[in-house]
Amino acid sequence: MTSYSPEVRERLERDAKEIIGRYPKSRSALLPLLHLVQSEDGYVSDAGQEFCAEMLGLSKAEVVGVSTFYTMYKRKPAGEYHVGVCINALCAIMGGDQIWDELSEHVGVGNGETTGDGKVSLERLECNAACDFAPVMMVNWEFFDNQTPESAKQLVDDLRAGKEVTPTRGPSRLCSFKEASRVLAGLPDGQAGDGPSAVGPSVEGLKVAKANGWTAPAPSKGASE
Repeated sequence: MTSYSPEVRERLERDAKEIIGRYPKSRSALLPLLHLVQSEDGYVSDAGQEFCAEMLGLSKAEVVGVSTFYTMYKRKPAGEYHVGVCINALCAIMGGDQIWDELSEHVGVGNGETTGDGKVSLERLECNAACDFAPVMMVNWEFFDNQTPESAKQLVDDLRAGKEVTPTRGPSRLCSFKEASRVLAGLPDGQAGDGPSAVGPSVEGLKVAKANGWTAPAPSKGASE
C-alpha cells in the first residue's frame, strides 16, 4: 500500500477533522471523507480507504463496503473531466443512446474508462434529474443540456484541448473532477450560488399556474397527523 506523504497527510487530517466535527457520531462522516480522499487521488485509493478507517475508528472492510456501493466513488483514477451521458428513458429516446455510442467511439473509451492522456473519463448515467433538458450530459456534475452527438463530441474535444468550457446552467467556471470531489466532501468553492436555480422548461408550469391564478390545494384536515 502506498501511504500519503507527511505533507499530504497533515492537510487531509486537518480537513477531515473539520468534517468529522460536524457530526454527532464520527462514523457518519464516512461519505464526505471518501469524497475528500477522492479529491486527493482522483479515485478512492487503498491509501484513502486506510485513511478513512483510521480517522473514523472503522475497519477497512467497513470502508470498502461503503466505497464500492456508491457509483460516485471511483475504483480507478477518473479523468480530469468526468463526462456522464444520461441513457435513462427520456434522454435515451431523445438521443442519449446515440450520443453515448458516437461519443464513446469518438473518444475511444467505454463506460468507466479514462483516455490515455488522463483528461476525460466516460460514464453511462441512469438519470441526471434534468429530463426537461433532455438529452443531458454532465461534466464533473455540472449540466450540459440539449446535447447532440456533434455537440457532445465537440465538448469533449474542447476539454481535451484545454479550451474554456462553460456549463449550460450554474457556475461560469468548470472545476476539475478532484475539485468537484472536494466540494462534495463539504468544503465549498464559493460557486454554489452562481447562476439561476431553475430556468427555461423547468419553470414553464409555474408560469402557466401564475397566469391562471392556480394554487396548490390546501392540505386536508389531519393530513399531517
